[in-house]
Amino acid sequence: MTTTTTTTTTTAAEAPAGADEVELAIGGMTCASCAARVERKLNRMDGVTATVNFATERARVTHADGVTVDDLIATVEKTGYTARLPEPPAPQRGGDGARRADEASGDDTGDGGADGALTALRQRFLVSLTLSVPVVLLSMVPALQFEYWQWLCLTLAAPVVVWGALPFHRAALKGARHGAATMDTLVSLGTLAAFGWSLWALFLGDAGMPGMRHGFDLTVSRADASSALYLEVAAGVTTFILLGRWLEARSKRSAGAALRALLELGARDVTVLRGGREESIPVAELRVGTRFLVRPGEKIATDGRVVEGASAVDASMLTGESVPVDVGVGDTVTGATVNTSGRLVVEATRVGSDTQLARMARMVEDAQNGKAEVQRLADRVSAVFVPVVLLIALATLGYWLGTGEGPAAAFTAAVAVLIIACPCALGLATPTALMVGTGRGAQLGILIKGPEVLESTRAVDTVVLDKTGTVTTGRMTLRAVHVARGEDETEVLRLAGALEHASEHPVARAIAAAAIERVGPLPTPEDFVNLPGLGVRGTVEGGEVAVGRGGPSAGFAAELPPELAEARAAAEAEGHTAVVVVRDGRARGVLAVADAVKETSAEAVARLRALGLTPILLTGDNRAVAESVAREVGIEEVIAEVMPQDKVDAVRRLQTEGRSVAMVGDGVNDAAALAQADLGLAMGTGTDAAIEAGDLTLVRGDLRVAADAIRLARRTLGTIKGNLFWAFGYNVAALPLAAAGLLNPMIAGAAMAFSSVFVVTNSLRLRTFR
Repeated sequence: MTTTTTTTTTTAAEAPAGADEVELAIGGMTCASCAARVERKLNRMDGVTATVNFATERARVTHADGVTVDDLIATVEKTGYTARLPEPPAPQRGGDGARRADEASGDDTGDGGADGALTALRQRFLVSLTLSVPVVLLSMVPALQFEYWQWLCLTLAAPVVVWGALPFHRAALKGARHGAATMDTLVSLGTLAAFGWSLWALFLGDAGMPGMRHGFDLTVSRADASSALYLEVAAGVTTFILLGRWLEARSKRSAGAALRALLELGARDVTVLRGGREESIPVAELRVGTRFLVRPGEKIATDGRVVEGASAVDASMLTGESVPVDVGVGDTVTGATVNTSGRLVVEATRVGSDTQLARMARMVEDAQNGKAEVQRLADRVSAVFVPVVLLIALATLGYWLGTGEGPAAAFTAAVAVLIIACPCALGLATPTALMVGTGRGAQLGILIKGPEVLESTRAVDTVVLDKTGTVTTGRMTLRAVHVARGEDETEVLRLAGALEHASEHPVARAIAAAAIERVGPLPTPEDFVNLPGLGVRGTVEGGEVAVGRGGPSAGFAAELPPELAEARAAAEAEGHTAVVVVRDGRARGVLAVADAVKETSAEAVARLRALGLTPILLTGDNRAVAESVAREVGIEEVIAEVMPQDKVDAVRRLQTEGRSVAMVGDGVNDAAALAQADLGLAMGTGTDAAIEAGDLTLVRGDLRVAADAIRLARRTLGTIKGNLFWAFGYNVAALPLAAAGLLNPMIAGAAMAFSSVFVVTNSLRLRTFR
């Protein structure tokens, strides 16, 4: 699967000009140090920059023309892992993106997919648990120890260490063949050392004697080395780590649930209209221009335009918007939304990977495959962590032997160091939070383009809001009706609406729509005349009616009575368009028309302020209109009368003042400003250019979602930092304890396993974001 976006990598190298980008599915990785090793090898290739994500098991590689995909795969395989091109997404089966979130077991069973691997891992854990529990109880509770209890423990522990821990041994051996040390190296060495020591004590020492007793101590003790058994450590650590790996795999599966759900939204079959006949075909066979039928309750198969019928469409699965949207002839509809009532005939305008659903899924996947700056630091630490831990373990062993504490104490401390130090939590800290955060965002209609965006949201202190289409609806709307003394408001609006209904001017359409909504069916005018720049004139129900700016030059307007003159002046001061309604030569009313402010904009501005942001309104409209809109929504700072090409300069000027600027826009003329801003938020109801330029895409045209998007991004970044603090703090605090002999290896194994589970579970809390 190739794309055209540029991925930020852990290297400083820039992607070569004209480079291609490819995504590879990497197999056999079991920890962050594995991902770091693959990434390092790929980045050493000429013309290649790569980033490898442990949680999603994907490598995003930018490579020069002289490097082929086969070369990349060969490099990964030489490193000791597998690589392949992902299969194309298959929405009806959950898609490759869904499998991507599933593949997380670390058990190379090859039994047919993530579900099989997860099941095999669960079985391995349950068998190991069943065998380990008696071993741990007998070893820790002297009261349970009978005459030959130690030999029963050996019998039960051997399958756990040999078969239960086989994935760790296999991965460690593979790493050793390629000169690499990973988390599995630590686990394998620790468990095999504990088991090997126990075998020596049983067969060559005194531990196999009848009636031998064995206690459990959390601290270093001067036990006789020849009678010290570590069978409970070997079996217990294996079981705890299998449990952690299984829970981690399940949690990672849950973390990818939102993307799986997104990919599964699409319809499978569609009813097309060919030669007047209805024919059912797979959605994959749809082509642009094909007309298809959507019955009530069915999903709309692809993005298109309604050519027949009217209905209400439920888009909640894509946008988070709970209220169905009315659609009719000429309106656009999005694939995967649900037709709730009427029968629709839709003409396909986008199919396959061009649809909004496919683009949303692609953006979510891209974000999940990226790396935040904080994760790059964690990866660099993980890459050198395991070799350092091996040296610390050897130093610990030598120190305790040198102090005369004896082999048992020295061995206990060294094994505890090996087991406690596994850096798995470091590798999961960022990817799992990104998976859950971006997935939850997609459910709410918020698409985060990449992890770098999260770090931008933290610093932003100013938010620039484009007016038209962002704060306002972008459509002219009747705002007020003023009538002369003795006139009826409904009748004035009916006459004006009847005449304007015959015009295509935006102001005319706004008046006609309001008249139909408030009055009902309108009479048909006669002798209709359009007066360019002035208004319209005609005969309505036998009377001469004119609607427009008025004035003697129009040939129909009389002097305005004082109350109407005052109303017109007030409307124009507010930046509204004022039109006069005249019948039989006498002014009957003044209608005020303006681009309506969205109902939610004032609340959205208040929410942005609550996040510590200073809102600024940016528009090409005149200052009177801009200030009127700003007052209505609660914005104090206005930048008005700005040409489209000058919007970038306006954002740049704010940045030179030391502000960190977020920009919210929806039009082609906003794209450059969105790209210039420190954080670009594109309204998904806007143009493709704006959406491509933005860092965050708001699928709905609701400005409140901008505040939600910033809150979600900040919450996700906070979760990542919390995860990393836990992972780093855990290792920093635990290693000295283990080296000091104050940590039993079995307790160390349990703590290590659950540190990864904690990180993933902490990330899953983002699923509750509202």
